[in-house]
Amino acid sequence: MADAAITVEKARKKYGGKAGRHALDGLDLTVARGTVHSVLGPNGAGKTTLVRILSTLLRPDSGRVEVAGHDVVRQAYEVRLRIGLLGQHAAVDEELGGRQNLEMFGRLHHLGARHARVRADELLERFGLADTGRKPVRQYSGGMRRRLDLAASLITDPEVLFLDEPTTGLDPRGRTEVWSAVRSLVGGGTTVLLTTQYLEEADQLADRISVVDAGRVVADGTADQLKALTGGSRIDVVLRDAGQLGAAVALLPVPKDDVSVDPDRRLLSAPVTDRMAALSGVVRALEAAGIEAEDIALRRPTLDEVFLHLTGDEHREKEPA
Repeated sequence: MADAAITVEKARKKYGGKAGRHALDGLDLTVARGTVHSVLGPNGAGKTTLVRILSTLLRPDSGRVEVAGHDVVRQAYEVRLRIGLLGQHAAVDEELGGRQNLEMFGRLHHLGARHARVRADELLERFGLADTGRKPVRQYSGGMRRRLDLAASLITDPEVLFLDEPTTGLDPRGRTEVWSAVRSLVGGGTTVLLTTQYLEEADQLADRISVVDAGRVVADGTADQLKALTGGSRIDVVLRDAGQLGAAVALLPVPKDDVSVDPDRRLLSAPVTDRMAALSGVVRALEAAGIEAEDIALRRPTLDEVFLHLTGDEHREKEPA
């Protein structure tokens, strides 16, 4: 793909020698320039290993891996000049102010003192932190701290930015702040590879999503394309009486094994093909059986349902440190 910012072909990485296991097992991935590409997967699927290889912190055992047109093994230095990395934990100094932190990162990247000050001011303005002055970072909110961390990763204006679960531990307001910052980055031409365990985050931000399991990409597409893999639309029925759930299951126009039952919420959920026919048919069937529903709704599948459908829910060990 000529306009690819990231290309991964048959990448393999094994931990533990001959008796170990593959964290990556022939993984393929292509990320278009100027997009947000999300990588989803359960613990141990290979997400963190992939990011470490792409950012030159780890060498693949085999396969071809290129970032911004450069090979991560043979041209690691060239790759590092073109990337930024935001890990799961903040890398800023809690005792320094925001401007002091960014100036420090600029100097660490060999910017001159004046250039570092100018770049710090640009990034503080860009991420809505210009009025923080010299207030120490330990006094920032979670969202402000994460935005500063994101600004620090952009000190050299990278072509490709890796975000490894960037909103872990943030409250909804802080998460929204980071999402807004990521959108502005992509609007400026940056390519973002995002790993996350928040399915809503991928749904909100990603132009394309790759689902990784056992070291391989098991599905790839837009959020709508992935949602279609679970069978299109679903019908949700909330009953007034939980004791009637069993009787209501038999009235839904699908096999019983396809119906999800949540007794605590008095909820039945089932995939349907003909949306309107299913809705009217269920309403009539419930009325005829004397079963009262509090709510009936048609909806698209969520990414949570896609995730469970594609990866299963069996226990997996976490990736090696």
